[in-house]
Amino acid sequence: MALLRPGAPVRAWLGWAAFLYGLVVKVRMGAYDRGWCGQTRLPCRVISVGNLTVGGTGKTPMVILLTEWLQAQGQRVAILSRGYKRASTSPRMLVSDGRRLLAGPGEAGDEPYLIARRCPKAVVAVGADRAALGRWLLGHEPVDCVILDDGFQHRALYRDCDLVLIDAMDATGLDGLLPAGRLREPLTGLRRATAAVITRADSERDVSAVRSRLQRVLPAEALAVEVRFKSDEMVSVMTEEHRPVDWAVGKKAWLVSGIGNSEAFRRLAMDLGIQVLGETAYIDHHGYGPEDLIRIRAHVQRVGAEMVLTTEKDAGKLAPLLSSDDRWWALRLRADVVRGEEWLRRLIQGEGQEARGRGRLDE
Repeated sequence: MALLRPGAPVRAWLGWAAFLYGLVVKVRMGAYDRGWCGQTRLPCRVISVGNLTVGGTGKTPMVILLTEWLQAQGQRVAILSRGYKRASTSPRMLVSDGRRLLAGPGEAGDEPYLIARRCPKAVVAVGADRAALGRWLLGHEPVDCVILDDGFQHRALYRDCDLVLIDAMDATGLDGLLPAGRLREPLTGLRRATAAVITRADSERDVSAVRSRLQRVLPAEALAVEVRFKSDEMVSVMTEEHRPVDWAVGKKAWLVSGIGNSEAFRRLAMDLGIQVLGETAYIDHHGYGPEDLIRIRAHVQRVGAEMVLTTEKDAGKLAPLLSSDDRWWALRLRADVVRGEEWLRRLIQGEGQEARGRGRLDE
């Protein structure tokens, strides 16, 4: 009788769980494809920025970039997000009305709060049911365009443009469905996307590895956009003082993050010339507490770090916990489209499609 290798029963269980998960996803997506499940259409243009895998692919900086592009065209933009792990139990919440912040990171969720901070003239709202949220929002705010944050699998709301972000550093993430792999749905789900945007496209080898996988599903014209995330500036978590990234070159730092891709954050810090003495990496959307700060401060003192470097997403949750003696800085990123920018601009502006104008629904 053949002996099972260590871990084989676990792998077999994960394989069966992934098979069952795939069946559920196939039935659900098939119901939408056949029109058995209805979709809400909003009276304005809707753009979705989503994932095919779990984990961080750079949706937040991408949403910020698209919002800035649309606002530069004179459009009033609203961002709808689920507000994952937000403390508020309200089915819908306005995080920003485009004039002032109305909720903090705990109530709103990490990403919506960050987007509202970075795009102060955009309307930001959170709610699990994005279709109902969109109708409610348009009953109160005149909006030209809606951006769905993490909306690819949320098919109850019709979208005019479906952008799916694929991380070039995570080619193996395309290998299998949850829980055996990282795919939220089969790779063939990409066929309903308007375009796949390859993010963290810093290495041509990484990009080629991902592109070769995607070309089995998508035509070449749907793989024309590549994005890199660049370090923009350093922002003090306590005082919000801004400094150029060159200021941090050579400094000894301890890294702190609670994001979907801590490896990418570490790589960015090292590429800046920062001496990374160690790091504390939590799971995505980690809720910080005083005990976390005690442990981190002990690490900082032990290794002799000059500063703590964290992400802009984490900074909003950490600020209330810090003291005036804490030298904590956040690394602000920007999305830089290195390939296919003109085509991407045309896609989000809907050139060649009937203009919809400014929409408003009665509640």
